[in-house]
Amino acid sequence: MNPQAAQQNYLRTRVLTATPEQLQMMLFDGAVRFAEQARLALQAKNWEQSYTSISKCQKIIAELTASLKHDVNPDLCGKLSSLYNYAYRKLVEANVGHQVEPLDEAVKVLKYQRETWALLLQQLGTQKAGAAAGRIDMPAPSAAMEAKIRLSA
Repeated sequence: MNPQAAQQNYLRTRVLTATPEQLQMMLFDGAVRFAEQARLALQAKNWEQSYTSISKCQKIIAELTASLKHDVNPDLCGKLSSLYNYAYRKLVEANVGHQVEPLDEAVKVLKYQRETWALLLQQLGTQKAGAAAGRIDMPAPSAAMEAKIRLSA
């Protein structure tokens, strides 16, 4: 098996076995990676490569937007949709104008969202581990609650 086929096979397996949360992280990783490739191509004045990389990043942003569940949390989804639309518009601006600055603005949004998602996954992992161990991390009881516990004992 050639290295490229092996890599494709690995990626396919990784996608098919990933949780929805991991898939979301993979989308952010891919968007940032393609945006970084586009930056290098723009700096090298390789318009064809910059177009290809920006187009891939735009497709990922479109998927991120489409995956929002507006029925679950309309307010949050509206805000995320606005962020994704802003990043998408900046990518269009970078692509049409062959400019790095708008691309950098889109990358900032994507990296921020990726970092936020990573923190969320870390927090969820901690909570799941606590639940699996028979405990859930909860805030310490207040002094009033401790007094009630002592009185009832």
